[in-house]
Amino acid sequence: MSGASAEATAAARPLPISETFRSLQGEGALAGVPSFFIRLSGCNLRCRWCDTPYASWSPESTPRTLESIVAEAQASGVRHVVLTGGEPMIFDAIGPLTRRLDEAGMHLTIETAGTVVRRPGEIACHLMSLSPKLANSTPLAGDPRDPSGSWRIRHEQRRWRPAVLQELLDAWPARQLKFVVTGPADLAEIDAMLEVLHGWRPEQVMLMPEGTSTPDPDAVAWVVRQCLDRGWRYCHRLHVELFGDTRGT
Repeated sequence: MSGASAEATAAARPLPISETFRSLQGEGALAGVPSFFIRLSGCNLRCRWCDTPYASWSPESTPRTLESIVAEAQASGVRHVVLTGGEPMIFDAIGPLTRRLDEAGMHLTIETAGTVVRRPGEIACHLMSLSPKLANSTPLAGDPRDPSGSWRIRHEQRRWRPAVLQELLDAWPARQLKFVVTGPADLAEIDAMLEVLHGWRPEQVMLMPEGTSTPDPDAVAWVVRQCLDRGWRYCHRLHVELFGDTRGT
């Protein structure tokens, strides 16, 4: 199939959309910016603490055409669009979708675990938000959502793909590296990951405490200290602080 034919096929294929909504970006460098969120349903990982299980563990979706999604984004009244999931990078139609949003004058953030490569020319992106998954994300043995343990194995095999992450870092100068942390023991793993990767700057590294409620300051004081000492950024969940753990926010 030619490149043009593949493009047309991808563009014609409906995308499984979990939800779309207008809110404030809650995480990362653009926290607080009014944004239109497009949450795709489907993921190649199964994080133990996933806060959107309706897009991963038990995916719910409505098939949507690219035209309808772009039209809704344009009608939202904001110019920042966040593509999230699930894992948006696993869908071929993300290419034509992002390019159409870009042509419409939208600023695009893509939130991804960094396990799938999409290159400039294939997609449009103005901020690549990379969230490599640590060992704390792997489902525990006996998780009732994974009775056979097959997702535990697949998740552990897929969650850390340094060659893919490096290609994304090289391809997208506007990027951030966001790590979900559950305790100080995670720091050694983060250090080991960053030792393998190159080209990142300290101010692009973010630590975000895991949870679906606003953390107690005493519980995350160690995160603050590490950010101060290392020149990293503390990443809170503004949307949780403002709206609680609520869908569509």
